[in-house]
Amino acid sequence: MNDQLLEEFKSNLKENGFSYCTTHRAPSNIALVKYWGKYDPQIPANPSISFTLSKAFTDTTVSFEPSKSPEINLKFEGEAKPSFIPKIQSFVDRIEIYCPYLKGYSLNIETSNSFPHSSGIASSASGMAALAMAICSLEAKLSGSEVDLKKASFLARLGSGSAARSIEGPLMSWGFHKDIAESSDLFATPFLEAHPIFNTYQDAILLVHKGVKSVSSTVGHNLMNNHPFANQRFAQANDHLAKLLPVLRGGELDQFIEIVELEALSLHAMMLSSTPSYILMQPGTLSIIQRIRTFRAETNIPVCFTLDAGANVHVLYPAEHKRRVIDLIDNELAAFCEDEQYLIDECGFGAK
Repeated sequence: MNDQLLEEFKSNLKENGFSYCTTHRAPSNIALVKYWGKYDPQIPANPSISFTLSKAFTDTTVSFEPSKSPEINLKFEGEAKPSFIPKIQSFVDRIEIYCPYLKGYSLNIETSNSFPHSSGIASSASGMAALAMAICSLEAKLSGSEVDLKKASFLARLGSGSAARSIEGPLMSWGFHKDIAESSDLFATPFLEAHPIFNTYQDAILLVHKGVKSVSSTVGHNLMNNHPFANQRFAQANDHLAKLLPVLRGGELDQFIEIVELEALSLHAMMLSSTPSYILMQPGTLSIIQRIRTFRAETNIPVCFTLDAGANVHVLYPAEHKRRVIDLIDNELAAFCEDEQYLIDECGFGAK
């Protein structure tokens, strides 16, 4: 928004007020090459690439109300959550320089997830992406333009790093990498060169633990600051991404599986070897991993696992093998899930 338009808006707001309400659904995402470790302000220590999901999402309605004393009110799944407000306020303060029109608004936010909060599915990614889309929707309304998806990714990153990757899909890269044109530490960009098999890739999320994680991702990222293997890990992630790009272009599933599983285990190795160390995997996590590998060896079906920062297991596989993989989950893997619960998801195309 240019200065003249902003001043015209402020004048109109003072005289007439301008309320606006918008609802956005933003999905979570699952990283194939993991982002773990960051610098201020929300700059990744290494680049990452992820599948945007479809059915693991956050729905967020934001009512922007003109106010001389702006405040934030938030309800999560129908209940007031004042404990969530400081994080949202910090986010709004951080983006004020890029969204000066927010100074005249109170934000009334109602949000809900299609999955358990803080359980190792990236709820901060979907939540902040949805909020960033709402803010960019307000800006588009004020300026008479289309929603700027690049700016939405930029803003979402300032709330939660991985949220930058939830704006579009099905494959999104974030963080500068020499082999990805237009890659940036400031926002995510779609990876448009993937083999068609990856456009419909499936992700079954096995909910080994639905409760709040014992160590938050924020704390985990901070523990990378003095980690003895941090530099090696950042170099490994860059190398893995360089190797994964031609695999994604060519649809080489054996190599895809090798890199993706090693990335998942490397992420948790950083947790095990930090100071203090911590363990987010649970016995059921390891049992599922072992059974997936056994199933793959016995059937030659290219199914693999990955993990986010939690105990839950993401089972990745091509859509053509869905029936066989669901049978495996129902007959063997669901027993290791809390209440035998799992989510059937697939690649999606971002916020809407």
